Amino acid sequence: MTDAHSSEAASASAFSRLPLSTELLANLDSLGYRQMTPIQAASLPVMLDGRDVIAQARTGSGKTAAFGLGLLSRLVPASFRVQGLVLCPTRELADQVAEELRRLARGLPNIKVLTLCGGAPQGPQLASLAHGAHLVVGTPGRVEEHLRKGSLALSDLDTLVLDEADRMLDMGFQATLEAIIAATPESRRTWLFSATYDDSVRPLAEERTRAPISISIEEPHDEDTIREHFYRVADDAARFEALRLLLLHRRPTSSVVFCNTKQETRELAAALDDAGISALALHGDLEQKDRDRLLVLFANRSVSVLVATDVAARGLDIAQLDAVFNYRIARELEVHVHRVGRTGRAGHQGAAFTLVGENEAHRLERLEAFLGQTLETEALPRLRGESMPLRAPMETLQLGAGKQQKIRPGDILGALTGEGGLDGARIGKIKVLARSTYVAVERELAESALAQLNGGRLKGRTFRARRISG
Repeated sequence: MTDAHSSEAASASAFSRLPLSTELLANLDSLGYRQMTPIQAASLPVMLDGRDVIAQARTGSGKTAAFGLGLLSRLVPASFRVQGLVLCPTRELADQVAEELRRLARGLPNIKVLTLCGGAPQGPQLASLAHGAHLVVGTPGRVEEHLRKGSLALSDLDTLVLDEADRMLDMGFQATLEAIIAATPESRRTWLFSATYDDSVRPLAEERTRAPISISIEEPHDEDTIREHFYRVADDAARFEALRLLLLHRRPTSSVVFCNTKQETRELAAALDDAGISALALHGDLEQKDRDRLLVLFANRSVSVLVATDVAARGLDIAQLDAVFNYRIARELEVHVHRVGRTGRAGHQGAAFTLVGENEAHRLERLEAFLGQTLETEALPRLRGESMPLRAPMETLQLGAGKQQKIRPGDILGALTGEGGLDGARIGKIKVLARSTYVAVERELAESALAQLNGGRLKGRTFRARRISG
């Protein structure tokens, strides 16, 4: 592409070309959002024009910012009524979406974004709803619950967004979604955004939208950013040994192994842990509190390997995955692309490894046809000598105090690095929740950090801290 053509393309994809308010454009510039991604460039003009949209694009393509800007552009800030509703399959994805909406709305006055998810106490949600909100982001079950109680009203809703609609249907939310949609005005705009778009979504999309514009962005993964590798295995024993060898050879700090069933996630995580590889299973049967704890451990790098089903892994708030592993080829070919897209994000180098059994040869052929390329299998790498166990570099401590006790991350950091304390560079993520706080520290410093927190005072009070594990 010539310099002139390159400049012309950049100008065409600039956010400044959109009819957005000066406040939104100024904030986008401050966030470094200057050029639209393909899904943003294709969907934003249509949404700003007031049309219904069915959009498909791979993970990490900028879908949240696309519908987020569409929502914010339509708000009437002076009116504290629910004008936009975003439904997500999991609490983690809802939290991510709400955080991105707040970032995008920073330049607008008094915009309130409220999160309504299960697994959280209803009292604070009820109080927040009583004061009004412009945008609500939530999971279907909890949103429907508030509708039934009369604590949430959607009679003035302008726009409904179904984020990852396919996964919500996979998780059994069909009737719940129908009940929520029935509580919204027929005049609303409806936007469906997803990484995959299968036949289960089509009836919902066709029946609940009005003359929608369909947008599909097929973005192949950049081979310079994500390297894919395929290995043939003879049987399940060889499959496990191949995964163990790849993990010990690559030694990723943070990786996900995708399985096709809940049972396999449990069995595989236990087998990896027995083999000296720090691993935990993430599947749909976990209680919300257990899922929350597990995801904190993973985000804090206190677990090296997350073994997960596709539905359970939707909405993971992990900025950088060193690698993903497909223990078996995904049943749906679009899901394979979605899995691979979880690594190599934000310009980082990533790698994807897929194990192919003898009975999966036909799936590999279908995947080749789907991707339009030849997928060569490789020989497994060799380990030199005895490999060290793959243990996570950090440990996570939980403090029995949080936002309700006015705790801030700086308070925790100060308590750990104060007189005779730890080196701040060896302290990892600090996450403050309503009534508890999680802090990651380097594994060899966990005992000292625990003593420091239990022996000191925060806000003039003592709070109990403990190690947490899966």
